This record gives sequence, structure tokens and C-alpha cells, in this order.
Amino acid sequence: MRVPLAERLRPQTLDDMVGQQHLLAEGKALRRIIDAGEIPNLVFYGPSGVGKTTLATMIAKKTNRKLVKTNGTTASTSDLKDIIADLNTFETLNGVLLYLDEIQYLNKRQQQILLEFMENGKITLIASTTENPYFYVYNAILSRSTVFEFKPVQKEEIQRAVTRGFGKVEKEIRQSVILEEGVVACIASSCGGDVRKAMNAVELCTLSADETEGGRYVTLQLAQELTQCSAMRYDRDGDEHYDLLSAFQKSMRGSDPNAAVYYLARLLSAGDLLSVCRRLLVCACEDVGLAWPQIIPVVKASVDTALQVGLPEARIPLADAVIMVCNAPKSNTAYLAINRAMADIERGKVGSIPRHLQNKHCDGQDQEIKGQFYLYPHDASKSWVQQQYLPDIVKDACYYEFGNNKNEQAFRRYWEQIKDDKK
Repeated sequence: MRVPLAERLRPQTLDDMVGQQHLLAEGKALRRIIDAGEIPNLVFYGPSGVGKTTLATMIAKKTNRKLVKTNGTTASTSDLKDIIADLNTFETLNGVLLYLDEIQYLNKRQQQILLEFMENGKITLIASTTENPYFYVYNAILSRSTVFEFKPVQKEEIQRAVTRGFGKVEKEIRQSVILEEGVVACIASSCGGDVRKAMNAVELCTLSADETEGGRYVTLQLAQELTQCSAMRYDRDGDEHYDLLSAFQKSMRGSDPNAAVYYLARLLSAGDLLSVCRRLLVCACEDVGLAWPQIIPVVKASVDTALQVGLPEARIPLADAVIMVCNAPKSNTAYLAINRAMADIERGKVGSIPRHLQNKHCDGQDQEIKGQFYLYPHDASKSWVQQQYLPDIVKDACYYEFGNNKNEQAFRRYWEQIKDDKK
């Protein structure tokens, strides 16, 4: 079985690693921990292909503990118990360094099995995850560990790795690999910060390159064909999915059409039409809202059109709607009003509905004053009368406040005039 280039080229020292300088540069906290040699329980969090496994392997070599590797996708409860059963053997007198990849796939019970032995130091855990550990890792493990976030590797750093990768392949095939200008930059830009993807692209480009008298010639077009859209793929259940959606909605809320259209393009390139439509509808209601309420049916019509025509044409009505939301006046007063009301309900402020609003046409024997006494607003000259609508427990609550925009200020002036006339 042929070992992938990413594995054959895996760095052996901290200085060989690309990226993660916020953790591994001289003087940084994780670098000092590793150099000291006293390794605590660690959780590495970040996307695939950015060096989590590589660094864990390097750390294991610096300890005198037995290294045990396992993966959360395949490890069973019995596998974990077998690791624990070996703790009292001669081979593990100094304890075990357990590298647990994809820890998020272990259930709570499986993670709890490790706690006692992490506590007494017989197991030093280095766990890695592509998901936010504060959502997926058991709190008791987190409290015994230090979490370090790994970030996508910058293009400039990946270019170094790509150049090194082509050099490695050249030596292995004993043949020159000639690169058209722009190939290295193309691969580095298209891998989405994933070094493993970049190495796979290097290997594919070399295997697919035309044979020439001077060696294998890798064209820019070939590199583009083999790397297209790789940076746009993401796990729809993972953090990157929600990060993109968050950036999309916040760009619309922040009235930046360039950023919003960019994130729309990334989401649609991944085929995520439904999530785009949902966030767009929410943003129209939450962030434009009463500043321009007419936008809500307009955006709904754009979403309906997009869902009817499907991709790729759906991008056109969605772009129309996104740019419209960006450029519309903003108000979140309705959003704040319902949140305040919901908060009162959750605090138990649920009083009796005032008698004059109830759907009753006769009074019981316990009612001292008979009659409903509801005042019908339309009987008044300006269709408004003063009466209590809220229960007594919240009768003075103010959930809605007029926003500082043309539409709501017009509402405010209208009602101030109506209510002043009634005083």
C-alpha cells in the first residue's frame, strides 16, 4: 500500500511544521510546554490537515511514556478498557500517552472511563477534534485539560510545504518536475488552509503531468482542474458550516454587500441552498424588520423563486435579495420586543388576562362586578381608546420601543398625536 505524500513528508521537528506560529513560535505557551517535556492533558481543536496529529506525534517522542493511538470513530468501550487494563504492566510503569483523534465521536460514557486515570496521572491524554470541544467534549475532561485552537494554515506557509512536496516527489521518482508559473500559488490558494489537501494535490499533479524531455511538466491549467472547489467543501454538521452562515448573516446585518455576496457564493458553491434561504429570511425579519417591513414579502418571493429554479440559477434571485437586505435601513426593535416578552414569560410573569379582554359573555357567581366592559376601539373617532391590555403582573411593561428610522419614527409621531388628543 502506497503511503500518501502528506504522511511521507510529515515534519519531524517543530521548526519543520508550517503554520500554527501563534502556538509554536519561540516563547509561545504551547512551545514552552513542549520544550519543558512535562506534558499535561491537551485538547487540540481545529480543521483537518493543519498539524494536530503531527504535533501530537512529536510530543509523544519527547516523553518516556508508551504511546497509544486510537480514533474516536472506531474506538469502542472495550478498546478503552483494554488500554486501562495495560496500565499496570511493566511496559507502562511510567504511564501511557494516549493520542485520541476525533474525540467528539466518543459518547459521554466512553469519555468518562478515562477520567480516573487522567486524574491520577496514569494516562496523559492528547485529544484532537475538528469540532468545538466546548460543545462536544465532556466538561470533566475539559476541566483536566488545556485547549489549544489550531487555525487554517496561511497561503504563504502552504507554499513552502507545496514546494517541499514537489521536491520530495522529484527525489522519489528520480525525474525532474517542471512547474509552470503560478502552480504553487494555485495549489496553496485552493486547499482552504489544509496542508494535507495541498500534498494530495501535489501528488495528483505529478502523476497526471505530461512527460517531456526535461521531465514531468505540471501546467497551471492542470493544477486548477485538480484543485477546483476544494477550498469550498465543508461538513454541513461542523463548525465551519455555522461559521460561514454566521459570517453571511452578520455581513448582511452590517450592511456590507461585498462580504455578504462573497459568503453567499461560498455557501452556494457547497450546494447549501436551504441554509442560505433560511438565514436570508431570518435576516430580513430580524435585522431590517420594521425599518422597511415591505422587504419581508420581497425576500420571501426571491427565496421561493430560488427554490423553484434550483442551482445554479438560484444564485441570481438570492443575490438580488442579499444586496437588498444589505442596503436596506436596519431595525431590530421587533426582535428585541419579542425577546423581552419571552424573558418575562420564562420568569413566570404569567398573569390572568384582564376581564374585558376575555372571551366570555356572561359572569360567574364569583364575579362581584358583572359585565365585560370591553371598549371597542373602532367606536372611537380615531380608532383608539385607553384601556389595559396586559395582565396586572406586567401592566407597566414596555417591550417595544420605536427605532430611530424613518418608518418607525413616523409610527411614533402618529401615535403620539392620537394619544395626546385622547388625554
